[in-house]
Amino acid sequence: MKKKIAIIDPLGAHGSSFHMYTFGQALGLENCGIDVRIYTNDKTLNNNFTQLKVFNFYKNMFNSRFKFINGLRWVIGSFRSIFHAKLSGYSIFHFHIFHINLLILYNVLLTKFLFGKVVLTIHDVHSFNGTRDSHFLCQLVYKLADLHITHNKFSKNEIIKSYSNLEISKIHIIPHGNFLPFIDIKKKSYAKNILGLPKNKKILLFFGMIKEVKGLDVLLKGFRNVVSENPDTILLIAGRVWQDSFEKYQLLINKYNLTQNIILHTKFIQQDKVDYYFSSCDLVILPYKKIYQSGVLLMSLSYEKPVLVSDLLPFTEIIKNNENGFIFKSESSSDLYEKINSILNNKELINKVQENSSEMIKAKYSWDEIGRLSKIAYQDL
Repeated sequence: MKKKIAIIDPLGAHGSSFHMYTFGQALGLENCGIDVRIYTNDKTLNNNFTQLKVFNFYKNMFNSRFKFINGLRWVIGSFRSIFHAKLSGYSIFHFHIFHINLLILYNVLLTKFLFGKVVLTIHDVHSFNGTRDSHFLCQLVYKLADLHITHNKFSKNEIIKSYSNLEISKIHIIPHGNFLPFIDIKKKSYAKNILGLPKNKKILLFFGMIKEVKGLDVLLKGFRNVVSENPDTILLIAGRVWQDSFEKYQLLINKYNLTQNIILHTKFIQQDKVDYYFSSCDLVILPYKKIYQSGVLLMSLSYEKPVLVSDLLPFTEIIKNNENGFIFKSESSSDLYEKINSILNNKELINKVQENSSEMIKAKYSWDEIGRLSKIAYQDL
């Protein structure tokens, strides 16, 4: 008899590309013989994968300027989703966790009340939303869960260190999947034209939400030296500011006279434009100061773009220097600019890295492989 999994995803396509993760997860599970349903918000439309069963029970959840109203809509959406799945014979409920609050606890308690099994994919062990999660609340939610999934050894160790009452055998490492089913790689010249980028310049891309831990300041401090040796290089900064201020970054741009070499698209990047950003660039830079896992990294590799990442453990579990990507010393602007200059002047090495990373992303990070590993984990329930 097929296992039946209900993925409960209130976030979906709201303000990010997270629905690609959810859809990829569901596709991989379906291909492994598991019956899957997705419960998400009414902004997350399934236009391309007709085999997936998607229910949009979270209505108008992000539309009000009042948090209480949005929270109430969450509660109603979760109630409808979890009851609908349970009455349809689904007994395993899979949630995705970026931070833990009372709404997350509500979802878990409601599932347990209905005798459902709770699976948590823990994306961020500790939240980056500017507030500190309640340790008691996290302990309670994690303890109530029947299975924990995270993306790498670093995150697993952080969970074990932070929440000592958990059974280690219930924590499984399953990587973040690739974005290959969802993207359309464009010709570089065409993508540059669509975005209005200069045709004959190298494009370095910083993509995603702009927040303190992403290390944009480190990149800007290093980029001034890149420009002095490679004046035909452009840094394209694409993404909206999130719980941060761009003023400090603008001050650095002005201080180092970088205006002519930086293009700012500091806004939410619509999903139908993402292809153009990655297709137009020559190198993606992730100068992060802290991370648990990075969708931007997997997205960059899916677009067959070389990446330069800081030497944080979640990155180095995936990237091997000069093999399938490039690594610099975290928070070191001098090492960053030296690596960028070296990369830009070594086309042969770039080609080798792109070839290796393309093979890796298709094999190790395919959603079928993610589905296979998830199916094994579900056997514990």
